[in-house]
Amino acid sequence: MSIRILVVDDEPQLAELVARHLEREGYRAATADDGVAALTLASGGDFDLAIVDVNMPGMTGFEVCRRLKQIDGSIRVLMLSARDAVDDRVHGLDSGADDYLTKPFEFAELFARLRVLTRRNGSAQLHWRAGDLALSVDRGAITVGEANLQLSRREFDLLKTLVQHAGETVSRPALLAEVWGSEHFESNVVDQYVGYLRRKLDSMGSAAQIVTERGVGFRLLSGGTD
Repeated sequence: MSIRILVVDDEPQLAELVARHLEREGYRAATADDGVAALTLASGGDFDLAIVDVNMPGMTGFEVCRRLKQIDGSIRVLMLSARDAVDDRVHGLDSGADDYLTKPFEFAELFARLRVLTRRNGSAQLHWRAGDLALSVDRGAITVGEANLQLSRREFDLLKTLVQHAGETVSRPALLAEVWGSEHFESNVVDQYVGYLRRKLDSMGSAAQIVTERGVGFRLLSGGTD
């Protein structure tokens, strides 16, 4: 439902660091440490963007970019490289990359470039509204009126899912899979986090309500009426 990004780098620690920062910004991230793993994930997943390091052993980032575009022509690719020579940037763009960022980089610049790339992708809806709640996927923020709603990452992902399906009942297994990445957690963890969200929405004076559909799941009502 949210924007999914594949991070490809042969340095696992760097890939995981990038993924953690992406998730804090509201993206969903997966990592791969070589070209083969990246293409396998891309074949079985639905990624909107890929961040690909150029200098990898075996299959280079340029080749990974070309093959990703063959798998899914709509995927946006941001190349990362410590090499900033013009020829390298041209090679990356000729390989199908949509942008090229040199290392070392600041995460603020990375996020800015990702926002540009997501705006180019018309299939990705970045802004949602449900009553006085406004969700900005690219900023990773939910507001009540003009005020930011301060949420943990899990709370944000849970409320984001409910906002995107406002008025619909979302089952506990679906919420577990979307927010926690698995249906095998205890389902009462969803009830626990819904409780957190209800208290925060009430403290902000929001008219939105999260209604329990007994035995099924939860539904976000934007105006406070059933």
